[in-house]
Amino acid sequence: MPRSFNGSNMQIPHRKTLLTALVVSVLLAACSNKSPDQQLQSAKEFLQKSDSKSALIQLKNVLQKNPDMAEARFLLGSLFLQDGNASGAEIELRKALAAKHPESIVVPELARALLQSNQARKLVDQFGSTRLDQAAADASLQTSLASAHANLGDSEAAEAALTAALAADPNHVPALMLRARQKVAARDADGALLAMDDILTKAPANADAWKLKGDILLYAKGKPDDALAAYKKSIEVNPKFELGQLAVVAILLQKNKLEEASIQLETLRTFASNTVEFKFAQAQLAYQKNDYKQARELADELLRLASNSPRFLQFAGAVELQANSLSKAEAYLARAVQGDPENKLSRRLLMTVHLKSGQPAKALDALKLATGKTGLDPSYFALAGEVYLQNGNYKSAESYLTKALETDPSDVAARTALAVTHLSVGGNDSGAFDELENIAQSNSATTADMALIRLHVLREQFAKALVAVDRLEAKEPGKPVAANLRGQVQLAQKDTAAARKSFERALSIDPAYFAATANLAAMDMADKKPQEAKKRLEAVLASNPKNGQALVALAQLAALRGASKEEIAALSKAVEANPGELAPRLLLIDAFLRSKDTKQALIAAQNAVAAQPDEPELLSALGRTQQISGDANQAIASYKKLIALLPLSPQPHMRLAEAQVAGSDLPAAEESLRKALQLAPNTLDAQRGLILLLASAKRFQDATNVARTIQSQRPKEDVGFQLEGDIFADRKDWNAAVSAYQTALEKSKSPGNAAKLHFAIVSAGRKDEASRFAETWIRNQPSDTVFLSYLASDAISRSDLATAEKYYLAVVRMQPEDVVALNNLAWVTHRLGHSGAMGYAEKANRLAPNQPKFMDTQALLLSASGEHAKAIAMQRQALELQPNDPALRLSLAKIYLAAGDKSSAKTALDALATLGDKFNGSSEASALLKTL
Repeated sequence: MPRSFNGSNMQIPHRKTLLTALVVSVLLAACSNKSPDQQLQSAKEFLQKSDSKSALIQLKNVLQKNPDMAEARFLLGSLFLQDGNASGAEIELRKALAAKHPESIVVPELARALLQSNQARKLVDQFGSTRLDQAAADASLQTSLASAHANLGDSEAAEAALTAALAADPNHVPALMLRARQKVAARDADGALLAMDDILTKAPANADAWKLKGDILLYAKGKPDDALAAYKKSIEVNPKFELGQLAVVAILLQKNKLEEASIQLETLRTFASNTVEFKFAQAQLAYQKNDYKQARELADELLRLASNSPRFLQFAGAVELQANSLSKAEAYLARAVQGDPENKLSRRLLMTVHLKSGQPAKALDALKLATGKTGLDPSYFALAGEVYLQNGNYKSAESYLTKALETDPSDVAARTALAVTHLSVGGNDSGAFDELENIAQSNSATTADMALIRLHVLREQFAKALVAVDRLEAKEPGKPVAANLRGQVQLAQKDTAAARKSFERALSIDPAYFAATANLAAMDMADKKPQEAKKRLEAVLASNPKNGQALVALAQLAALRGASKEEIAALSKAVEANPGELAPRLLLIDAFLRSKDTKQALIAAQNAVAAQPDEPELLSALGRTQQISGDANQAIASYKKLIALLPLSPQPHMRLAEAQVAGSDLPAAEESLRKALQLAPNTLDAQRGLILLLASAKRFQDATNVARTIQSQRPKEDVGFQLEGDIFADRKDWNAAVSAYQTALEKSKSPGNAAKLHFAIVSAGRKDEASRFAETWIRNQPSDTVFLSYLASDAISRSDLATAEKYYLAVVRMQPEDVVALNNLAWVTHRLGHSGAMGYAEKANRLAPNQPKFMDTQALLLSASGEHAKAIAMQRQALELQPNDPALRLSLAKIYLAAGDKSSAKTALDALATLGDKFNGSSEASALLKTL
């Protein structure tokens, strides 16, 4: 039989479902046979359209063919700088200079790259006396030099450079903004605002300028309404300006305008949903909505990302306080205060926890620590009164309560909220950095040092990060943490030799320090030495058999090698050793499901939920496992529990809909999907699911309405038009489908859209037009292996194996390591009786070892060539890796038959024949049984 894109026995699909399977199952490749000049021009056109990804691909293609093309080097460096990769930008820009690209173009960008990578000294040394002959270029360079001199503490040189920048170009916006910041630092907020008004008159579309004006209005003038207007203007001129979006959300939260904040967050979700600041804003919104379950879930996620962040610890403590989980609240807040001793809100929350948990003496100790040389800050007065009252000191309690009443409460609240808001906005907050530096230098605690190291690495300020590591090591000379962190910084710098030495030094300090072992194992894997990585992990387990981290790492390593039994054994031990850990349980469930052992997966999921009944991820895993096992009713019950835990999340409703579809309750599934969309109207997966549901019920107009809603929500994207085309295709209205797919292709020149359009044209009976389209597409996109693979599979569906072979050969010529194409080519070549089939199958298995589907193909070829013993051995190995795959067992039965071993074949076929509808090959198995 033909091989499918995942290597399993291909049943020729119905034509109306063929297209989706083909488009999903192949990967996009990008390369071009155009000349370097043509590709460079194409890159420029992509840049004009703000399509940086496509431009980046074109530029890399140019430089592969012509490494010395100066303009391409410059454009690539500029793209790297735009994306925040300052070190990569420096490399490319220096190559552009070496290739004689004009200095007036390259040097300003190179100066910005050096500044962003914290190389102020290098910038000053190299370009401090440079003057460029173009005014705008010189202004840019001098502005960067001004910032560099300021970073080095040379205020006189900074002023001279800034003056030179404005002399070169009085309207250079970055220089003018730097001048405005100077006015703020000099406490001349009014002068700074006048300067910003002048800047925005000259550059009304500059989002950074609007953001700076908002910051001045908020922090220097205390005018949140005016600041909000400025922040909104910043995202009006640049809707994807993340800092502006976050600033708007922060003020809306401060004003308790929760619905507006929620709407703003949905906008931010479309392009920044994976950023830490987005997640923190989500968490704050949940907290203010009194949704403490969701707030706790998000707080845990934030702490997994930055476990020592004082603001995340403070937030987690506040959430646990509201949930009355006082011991956890105390632990979080104590760490938050340790990391940021000057944060008044963290101290107040910690004292509140002490009072609520019946520890007034602890609250009094904390209050005394908060009392500075000038006395207690007024924001503590009311709380101090309660602390003294619970400690029986009525005189002091009365004194502080009186002071609290005399203090303007709105002032105290405003200052407290301002501090929290300032932290939540994020961005380049030099004040926050200075505060962390002061804590780190004056405090023996290491929380601030750790935060600084992470922040500097995040901003690619590697030199500063290493300085912070040195200071941490001086505080903890006998601990491995600093050495490990140094290795991580060196890895970020791509200095692998130094990184390896640092990790090894960490282990010499403490051989049981697993983080360093994990880093070294990861380096082994990157060097393609999996056995070395395995030895490291096994050595850890030899000394500590219950090390959960090592067991999980060993399991993941086994999964990469396709060794499912080893993976499951290691994860089972990890769960046994650490029953309260979430990750090993989830990984174990997934491992059983991947090996198609649904019975054991269900047992693992049930045990997990019994151990942690209120853990959303485990409930979700249980529901998914129940659904895969065929028990839709139990899955529905699990998902309803999940909804109760996460009432504001659309995901549980979507999972519930899937289970309801499996249980044939389509009206209930539709209701669930619509509830998900009420919670998050732009949830594309829910919209897709609703379209499929409506189309299956022949409610094509309703499905079309959903697709058109997507088009209005995402007018520049192809997805809405693609889905509309799918609806017309389901109705067999092929001409309408052609029109929708043509619009999708205009929106995005993707191979998937091209394949769908071609399929629709063919299905409409316009075969000559389809041929012309295919020829034109291949001529204009000669390196599009996705479309070629689609054409090959389409040819297989029409039993045109010669054409399929031609297209697969073309794919393999362009992508010699495309294992799917090699696997499919092996089958087609074999069916045609051409030579080379075994070579293609062997190469696929060599490139992707221990993949049962690819092994299945080679085993069948071995059997066909008479090498039955080898075929049986390979097929048995495939079944060991994936023991519950009936397709693999059917192939083994066929090999036994070919080898004349009817007894073994009958044993395999008897088991398959009982599967019925659970296996679409059961009828074939029954037919083979009748021949025995």
